[in-house]
Amino acid sequence: MSISEEKKEERNYVDELTDEQKNELKEAFSLFDKDGDGTITIDELSVVMKSIGQNGSREAVKEMVKDIDDDDDGEVSFDEFMKLMAKKMKEGETDEELIEAFKTFDLNGTNYITEDELAEIMEKYGEKMPRDEVHKMFLEADKTGDGTLTFEEFVLMMMAK
Repeated sequence: MSISEEKKEERNYVDELTDEQKNELKEAFSLFDKDGDGTITIDELSVVMKSIGQNGSREAVKEMVKDIDDDDDGEVSFDEFMKLMAKKMKEGETDEELIEAFKTFDLNGTNYITEDELAEIMEKYGEKMPRDEVHKMFLEADKTGDGTLTFEEFVLMMMAK
């Protein structure tokens, strides 16, 4: 994905925010913009991240700022903050989608997926794949070699598709 495509995708996330969500983000931004200059510094953002249970180390925050700092000033404007938070919120939705998909594949509710369950669901939802290919895919995904896929192994398999 090119940088312009990534930027467009981030903007789409912002476009999906409701007015209420935007107002909440504005309030949150204002709380952490201690000096009221319209930007959040790395130190201010570090406090934000720690307060919501995320990695707030200076290095992690610097990396995060580098990814969203459109004007390369080392600080986060409200628009940049909104893009970051919209993306984080969207990633949370993706996590929920993966959990739901895992539950769909876990036919007997054991919190793991067997090769038979994988084959059955793939066939049921129109993914016609020879059994030997299902077996190969399952073996590649089963990192522990225990004959089952945990949620983590399932996520890695889905991301590799």
